[in-house]
Amino acid sequence: MKYCNVCVLPNSRPNLNFDKFGVCDGCSKIQTKTDWKLRLKEFKKLVKSIKNKKKIYDCLIPVSGGKDSTWQVLMAKKFGLKPLCVTWRSPARNNLGQSNLDNLIRLGVDHIDFSIDKNIEKNFIKKTFVKFGNPLIPMHLALHAIPTRIAIEKDIPLILWGENSAYEYGGHKSFKGKSMNNKWRKVFGVNEGKPINYWVDKNLIERDLYPYKIPNTKKINEKKIKEVFLGYYFEWSPKKIFDISKKFGFKSAKKPKTGFYKFADIDDSFLITIHHYMKWYKFGFSREWDNLSIEIRENNMSRKDAINTLENTGFKEPIKEIDLFCKYLDITKFDFDKIIEIHRNRSIWYNKNNKWKIKDFLIENWKW
Repeated sequence: MKYCNVCVLPNSRPNLNFDKFGVCDGCSKIQTKTDWKLRLKEFKKLVKSIKNKKKIYDCLIPVSGGKDSTWQVLMAKKFGLKPLCVTWRSPARNNLGQSNLDNLIRLGVDHIDFSIDKNIEKNFIKKTFVKFGNPLIPMHLALHAIPTRIAIEKDIPLILWGENSAYEYGGHKSFKGKSMNNKWRKVFGVNEGKPINYWVDKNLIERDLYPYKIPNTKKINEKKIKEVFLGYYFEWSPKKIFDISKKFGFKSAKKPKTGFYKFADIDDSFLITIHHYMKWYKFGFSREWDNLSIEIRENNMSRKDAINTLENTGFKEPIKEIDLFCKYLDITKFDFDKIIEIHRNRSIWYNKNNKWKIKDFLIENWKW
């Protein structure tokens, strides 16, 4: 295991690369000056070209109701765009998530809340969890497939996405631009890059998986749909975006649900938590490491303080969420633990005296 010399992310994180100075490419962006005034002009030019098309909807915004999608709606409306908002309805949506989504709709948008057959969704989530230790593959597929397909069907010329995770968590420079496309989805879509027919079995026929099927590039290009990241045009800061969204009715949780932030990953009762929980076994870090690395880059915290925070927090098993997840999938805790062990990354973990530890771990006095 090697760790970034600026933040706390390890080289086991997918798509993260280190330069010769031991700095990850998530941190390298802070060393690059961006002309935000020029980016603003570029966005205004894009808005003008879209509005000139005189469509019923100028743009489509995939939303969850979270702080980011609330901010995306506010920005679209600020520049005079008429958006259609589209949501994949999580089977684990909680009351706070519904409340924040209702608040987003009250900002003044048309909205589609897309639900998928619950039996199909449960079978699909169970299969991806067993196969790859990731219960959110169906979510990530749906988040991209449903909005893109609706944009095609309703002739909407622009899709406004949020932050480009290739900037935030590392990736090849060819992906660090303004445009979202299917090549980007294959690498950063957190769906293992598999075609939809990969998942077909006796319980999941291809017709049932249609809501998860991302339209091919040819269909998207035929409709001349542009997909862009707002984080390219405007500086993306979790706390600043939260402060803006809060002024317009967005509500945070009383304490963090998973990770360091109490305003992120809060709209779902158990799926998101289990997804981040599995990072520990697969990659040797947790959601706190992601969040604290952003805090370091934004000069809200030193690397030393972040490490102390991690040491004091430790690693906690989300007992309540695991129980809810097991009940949802109709599996036992024994089954759950067995699946975890299948996906434990033996290249970074070793067992000594019947206790699992991570080789070359960042924190010397970690309580295993």
